Amino acid sequence: MNYGTALDSPIVRHFIVFLFILSLWSCSTSEQEVNEIQPPAEEDKYPDGPGLNVAFLIMDGTYNTELTAPLDIFHHTKFRDSIDAMDVFTIAESTDPITTFEQLTITPDYSFNEQYPPIDILVVPSAEHHLDSDLKNEALINFIQQTDETAEYITSHCDGAFLLAEAGLLEGIHCTTFPADIEEMRMRYEHPIIHDSTLFVHDGKYITSAGGAKSFEAALYLVELLYGKENAEQIAEGMVIDWDLESVHHIVIERVDLQE
Repeated sequence: MNYGTALDSPIVRHFIVFLFILSLWSCSTSEQEVNEIQPPAEEDKYPDGPGLNVAFLIMDGTYNTELTAPLDIFHHTKFRDSIDAMDVFTIAESTDPITTFEQLTITPDYSFNEQYPPIDILVVPSAEHHLDSDLKNEALINFIQQTDETAEYITSHCDGAFLLAEAGLLEGIHCTTFPADIEEMRMRYEHPIIHDSTLFVHDGKYITSAGGAKSFEAALYLVELLYGKENAEQIAEGMVIDWDLESVHHIVIERVDLQE
């Protein structure tokens, strides 16, 4: 067959043009179908933006409950359409995986020595060595001090309060810690005003809690403070927690700024 003659045929030329147009239409349709099945962008899911950045300070020996209780509460703000959701992440001295006291392995999202989001709220869960070697960790203490300069709130659970005290943040501040370690904290630190027989204390920008399962209550308190009673109750209901701030023993120190 003479292929050059065949390609000169009007019928063949029209057929080739038809195939070319068909291929263009097919590519366009495939691209449209792919675009249609893409998941919504994060900013579309939460139109009000990410709200407050909440960093959870973790290290080897972190206790699960003091970490996961407030993390669960704060993460669930994403499911309240009427508020700016909290953006939660973990941070540690390095991004090497850490092992919690209960043997859960976690890879931190950020380390102290890299670019990380501005921290509006720092959460300091308790860890196994918060009464000994962690208090001598200069990088850890320096990070807490630096974060305190710009953070809106600093919260601790259980013996996390020892790190805040070691960093000098609780001078003249009303606070609490794990009930069995109240006297230990009083012996170590002269200037914090340490309360026992209470679940959490809020003084200025600092919220310290007794820890354990009561870490949920301290976190719900901050949600109610920031987002209102209704949102706190809805988050608690979704997590099957009976929440009534008035029934939770806590202390809030009212501070009045004196103006000249």
